[in-house]
Amino acid sequence: MLNARPPLTTRRSFVGLTAAAFGSIALASCGGSADTEVDTASQNVGAMETFEADQQFTATEPLTVTMLWTDWPEQPVTESWQVFDHIKELTGVQLELTHVPFSDNVEKRSLLISAGDAPTLIPLIYRGDETPFVSSGAILPMSDYIEHMPNFRKYVEEWDLGELVENLKQADGKYYMLPGLQEVWVPSFSLIIRKDVWEKAGLGVPGTWEEVHEGLKAIKEEHPDSLPLADGFEGQSLINYGGYAFNTRAGWGFGDGMVGGHDGEALRYAATTDEYRSMIEYYRTLVSEGLLDPETLTAANDGSGAGGVAEKFAKETCFAASGSSGTLIEFAQALDETVGKGNYELQLIPPPAGPGGNIMGPRNFWHGFMLNSEIAESENFLAILQFLDWLYYAPQAREMLRWGIEGETYTAEGDTFTLAKDHSLDAFDLNVGAETDIQKDLGFSTFMAEATESRILKQSYNSAEYTEYIDGVLENLESMPPWAPAPLEEAELEQASLMATPLKDAVDTATLQFILGQRDLDEWEAFLAELEASGLQSYIDLVNGARDRFVEGS
Repeated sequence: MLNARPPLTTRRSFVGLTAAAFGSIALASCGGSADTEVDTASQNVGAMETFEADQQFTATEPLTVTMLWTDWPEQPVTESWQVFDHIKELTGVQLELTHVPFSDNVEKRSLLISAGDAPTLIPLIYRGDETPFVSSGAILPMSDYIEHMPNFRKYVEEWDLGELVENLKQADGKYYMLPGLQEVWVPSFSLIIRKDVWEKAGLGVPGTWEEVHEGLKAIKEEHPDSLPLADGFEGQSLINYGGYAFNTRAGWGFGDGMVGGHDGEALRYAATTDEYRSMIEYYRTLVSEGLLDPETLTAANDGSGAGGVAEKFAKETCFAASGSSGTLIEFAQALDETVGKGNYELQLIPPPAGPGGNIMGPRNFWHGFMLNSEIAESENFLAILQFLDWLYYAPQAREMLRWGIEGETYTAEGDTFTLAKDHSLDAFDLNVGAETDIQKDLGFSTFMAEATESRILKQSYNSAEYTEYIDGVLENLESMPPWAPAPLEEAELEQASLMATPLKDAVDTATLQFILGQRDLDEWEAFLAELEASGLQSYIDLVNGARDRFVEGS
């Protein structure tokens, strides 16, 4: 189920340099030159003479754009996929795919880029993923060319994303990826509860982590053989959306590990703070009281779902777990087989509040793309920019990528989208059992559909309950300030790589050990000493130096 798990690289990064990105720096010494002069007046073969926002892009000459495609284990590309034929029919552009497996897509992507063999379009890029490839000139400085991308500019302005775009800049003042834009930002992952069970235990929907704790204890009394709370995403999801409530960052959202840095204060390493320890103590308590299933914090997740938690829901040994709207459907389909449809109620609830207040992570982007810098030598340079601006940001393209072909796979009336009777979208429980699934059989509603979404489009394929979730998040939670930018210079990147990766590995290991009780919290000071011995202070000084430069240059 494509959306029943975090988008591909989310588990590695939401912001900042990721562990995987740091690990790629050593591979990124090869590639083209991003300093190649581009003359759009002559490199315009296939381009439209006039191209404006919300306009259909149609190449004036046939084009082929090579693209890196990640193969999910449960979602292989098939020859019957109509999406590629329809894109070509609309635009005159043929997408030619280079396949990499989900299991090691980041590593394969890095190898292709560093060897100079990457295709032109490199999708599924989160901010920070591009950083290792900047200094080598392997990827294009996108900020130099957004004047040719009217849809991107329009929706950055209309959705008030200008400051976030500015924060994409590297040390040279340019940004090298274009992100997916979201009109509204709500956490994709939060807590899914068996609402009927919580209510039967005399509980309402929990609004704080303290209420979650009390609720889990009450459910444990009713179901003594249960471990009522689970994660299912290698421990990385629960402490991500939960960590913000403790005013820290953890799990998928750990990024470069730095917090603070606003209003003249120095950046600090999150894992050394009192807030981080408080978060660990909370989850440690849940494990020790038999309320949090330890297996679901460590079981491997191959990206195909919620790591076996659906089975626990089906057996009624779990009544709350991490997940997205897609995960909720996965749980519902499992419960249908055991409890029976209509005999339970699931709800994705806004992330509970905690000691840090009613807060969630900073507003952010979704995955976008970067371009092989060799495109700067292409006679089709301008045409490809126009095509990608349409594909990633034009509303008609976004609707097509999600729903397919109007009048054939779906109809639209106002803000309401309806699948044709003989078409389904099983991943979102729409017309399940119909002859043709628009995702599995036709290639619509894959990761390409996720990147940029208006609120209307996001709600169109989700349930009414998901709209309530959006409303609940926007009404009750406040986003933390954006992480303070601290772009590193070329000479600093390898230093940062050598320091940050072992630090992050040590944090991940110790965090789980503390939560699972494999390491006593009396050893907290020893843990901090281990980080110091691994070069923590040098890393903090390096990043703070970069932050100071950024502030001075702003």
